[in-house]
Parts: sequence; C-alpha cells; structure tokens
Amino acid sequence: MIAFDYVRPNSAKAAVDAITKDASAQFIAGGSNLVDLMKHGVVAPQKLVDISRLPLNSIEQSGNNIRIGALCLNSEVAEHALIKEKLPLLAQALNAGASPQIRNMATVGGNMLQRTRCTYFYDLAMPCNKRQPGSGCGALKGYNRMHAIFGASNSCIAVHPSDMCVALAALDATVIVAGSKGERKISFVDFHRLPGDTPEKDTHLQKGELITAVEIPVNDGFAKHSLYTKVRDRASYAFALVSVAAALDLQNNTIQHVRLAAGGVAHKPWRLMAAEKYLKGKSPTESNFKAAAEAAMSAAKGYGYNDFKLTLLPNTIIHTLKTIAGV
Repeated sequence: MIAFDYVRPNSAKAAVDAITKDASAQFIAGGSNLVDLMKHGVVAPQKLVDISRLPLNSIEQSGNNIRIGALCLNSEVAEHALIKEKLPLLAQALNAGASPQIRNMATVGGNMLQRTRCTYFYDLAMPCNKRQPGSGCGALKGYNRMHAIFGASNSCIAVHPSDMCVALAALDATVIVAGSKGERKISFVDFHRLPGDTPEKDTHLQKGELITAVEIPVNDGFAKHSLYTKVRDRASYAFALVSVAAALDLQNNTIQHVRLAAGGVAHKPWRLMAAEKYLKGKSPTESNFKAAAEAAMSAAKGYGYNDFKLTLLPNTIIHTLKTIAGV
C-alpha cells in the first residue's frame, strides 16, 4: 500500500473543504471497502479524510420521514427499534449483507458508495473500464456469472453489490449531501449511475460532496407487508446472485401501492417500475404476480454464464410477492 496523508476534520464543512482542495483525496469512515481497494492496488488516494467522528449518526423520525445519519453503522440501523417497526424491509436487507463483523464497521454512507465486486475490477492484470477507462471489459466475453442483466453497456456489465441500497431504492429514499455550494437532495433511484460510456463513475455525487443522511418516507402498509429475499451461493457472507426488495400496501384485497427493486442485476439498485405499474390496483394473486414478473423482465439480457438470472429473478419476484401476500 502506498503512503498517504491523513486528516481528521471536526465538522462536515471542514471535511468538504479538505477533500475539495485535493483531487486525489477520499473520505474514509468504517473503511470496510476502501481499505480493501487500497490493499489490492485498485485505488491509491494520496490523502484520506477521516469523517468517522463527525456527528452524523442519529436515527430519528420527523413527521412522515425517518432520517438516518450517514455514519450510522449498518448493525445499529438494522437493530434500531424505529427501523424494525417502521422500515422492516431495510432491517432485513441490512441483516442479509456481509458478516456481523463487517456490519459492525460499515456505515450507511459507505455502503452506498461501495464499489463493484467484479473479479475483473479487482484483478489488475485484467482489462476493466471501471478501474482503467478505455482498457476494455474483461467480463463481457469472460466469466460473467455474477454480472448484470439490466442497464449494462459495451463498456461494463458489473453489478452494484449492496443489499441495503436495494431496500432504499424500493422505499423511495432521498440522499442528503453537503458540498461547497450547500446542501442538496438526490432521489435514491437517481443517486447511482448506469455504466454507459463512463463506468468509472458510480454515482451522481459531485467532487467534494459528502453524504450526511438518508431520508425515508414511512408507509404503515409497507411496514406490514414487506420482504427482502436474497438468493446466493451460500447462506452467509456472500453477494447476491439476485435479490428482491418488495413492499405492498394492501387494502380490501387490493394492492393500493407497491414497491419493487432488485439487486445483483445492474450497475445500480434496479427499480422494477414496470412490475409496480402492472400490480397497482390489482388483487394479490399468483397470476398477477407472474404477469408482473414478466413485465419486469422485458429489458433483461444475459451474457452467457449469467443467463440463469433470466429465470431466477422472475421466480424470486413471484416467490417474494406470494410470501408477503400469503398466497
């Protein structure tokens, strides 16, 4: 690992100022992903700006929104009484991710910013446009079992690895960021980017912006009928082959509102809006769930080794919705 400078600012403004002045500087909090990337030589920041002691670790409800500080630990959020009561889908997704040891270190903001686990991204001997723009994508014609079936490009077919972010996409979260020009809000579904011709850019954050919190609207119906399903190769400490975050607001045997998102299938958490549109106003039946899953897959494309996801994902959508609705 290369030598680097280290600073620990005492305010969000000081943190933003510190990183804005140095093009190679990066924020570090729990370090559960960034330190790995540095050890592998994938990134080599010349300065680390430690934000771990900033006062950004509260969880509170204000009106119809729950605000979660960016430095809250994944384990703290998953076990918080307010989250378990009002946002059980988020708690389930967090508990499905990584190991207890990593959840005790990883922060909400860091989880959102983690990089892909594509093996070509981590292997410095292989071409990867995310790591070295213009070098090519080794996964396109390589071993791409874990890779995207939605929103990919000829430049990159990597997937976003987070479980938490799939739930946040489904729950219509909003990201709060602070920068040199002040605070701004970003809809969670717009926070991460698709690869296009610039797969090295994971999010729409601007240089120097710091995630300070996420806000999530409360829906009592979703709290009663929600489920996170993660399909993986082993029961723990494995990334999703596919995952589904689903929430239904059921009234009088009718789906009043529905939220669906998938993980392990795209460069960003993938909101299944076509399926949501189909289900709204319909009854929670197996036939409707199958039709919704079919609608969700209209733009899907396999790349060889990951063709099984074209069957696995719709089956997981159907299973998740049937479990929630008790069908």
